[in-house]
Amino acid sequence: MKNCNQCGKCCIKYGDGDIAATQEEIDIWEIFNPEIFEYVKNNQIWFDPQTGANLTRCPFLEVEPNVDPSAQLKYTCSIYLDRPEDCRHYPSLIAEMIRDECEMIEVIDLGNHHKAQVKLDFLMRDSRPPSGH
Repeated sequence: MKNCNQCGKCCIKYGDGDIAATQEEIDIWEIFNPEIFEYVKNNQIWFDPQTGANLTRCPFLEVEPNVDPSAQLKYTCSIYLDRPEDCRHYPSLIAEMIRDECEMIEVIDLGNHHKAQVKLDFLMRDSRPPSGH
């Protein structure tokens, strides 16, 4: 298992409304982070503040400037410390990483899902509770 290389696949795949924010997160944004809260509509995320239309991509996903045009794009989250819990917990399962073509997973991980899950849980220990698998 490799560390995250910031490929952005997870944010691109799930940033169009396939993730949710808790009511507590939404309430905190409303009070302390109105620049995030403006993208909330009817307690759902991410909506265009002007039109109210559901966005097809997280508005806080940014591409890092790249000096080498042949290098892979790297993505960052402009609300990383205030991102929804759904974002904090991803990836949670090896099967989910395989399905999503996560670039953290290595060929050796495919041969022993249990061992790979233990390593993933260790890597993600500061972001989420262990998977329990």
